[in-house]
Amino acid sequence: MSVDKEERQRHLPAGRKAQLAAYVAEAGQVTVGELADRFGVSIDTVRRDLDHLSAEGVLVRTYGGAVSLATISRTDRAVDQRLSLQEQEKEKIAALAAALVQDGSTIMINGGTTTLALARELSRHRDLTVATNNLLVPGVLAPSAIRDIYIFGGAVRSSTLATIGPVSFRVHGGAELDISCDLALIGVGAVSEEAGYTTSNLAEAAMMKEMISRAARVAILADSSKFGRRLFAQVSDLSSADYLITDSTPPPGLRNALAASNVELITPAA
Repeated sequence: MSVDKEERQRHLPAGRKAQLAAYVAEAGQVTVGELADRFGVSIDTVRRDLDHLSAEGVLVRTYGGAVSLATISRTDRAVDQRLSLQEQEKEKIAALAAALVQDGSTIMINGGTTTLALARELSRHRDLTVATNNLLVPGVLAPSAIRDIYIFGGAVRSSTLATIGPVSFRVHGGAELDISCDLALIGVGAVSEEAGYTTSNLAEAAMMKEMISRAARVAILADSSKFGRRLFAQVSDLSSADYLITDSTPPPGLRNALAASNVELITPAA
């Protein structure tokens, strides 16, 4: 039932945002136009409200609208759906993460759409060796940037188009090669001061943990919608990373915990 015009005009911004957040939580997924009509405000006003609520971790901003956190956490999103979530935030994170990658280095990249955005940002790099379980990464890497690409074997998760298995390669005869990398770039599902870095799938968590253990430096990639949440499986505690790359400053508690764990916070310049 829509709010009548006189009632709309009496709404203070804080009250409107609270009602907007409640409506998104109930509907699950909404468009900017739908919210503008319902609350009798401009498209620009709705966009600002959604941006604020997204920064506060109340909902997840998408291209043209928003979805509730409950909708996101119910199940792993198929890749084609998740590509549109937090799209601008992922692009900012990807650009910052690419700046950490040195020409001629060896990097590991895990599955996910944030790391896929990172792979696209590596076009100006040269002579990289890339090892990944993300089946979409080879298709977006610029050939001019790459010396070698390796895909970790294992079962394929259709929802993420990533392999699940050991972080290893074998030579003929079955002997396992010892591998390591200069930098692991790991996208995670949630970050909290209590649980560290977590994800929704146990096998993925084990694989990400092993990538971290084989890296000289570790960068965790997570947009601000992941702050203060815990998912099913822990990847590692906060101190296992050298960097947390994100789109906005975390809440004070998490920010202090990262500093105490000697994790460098990397965010876009104001």
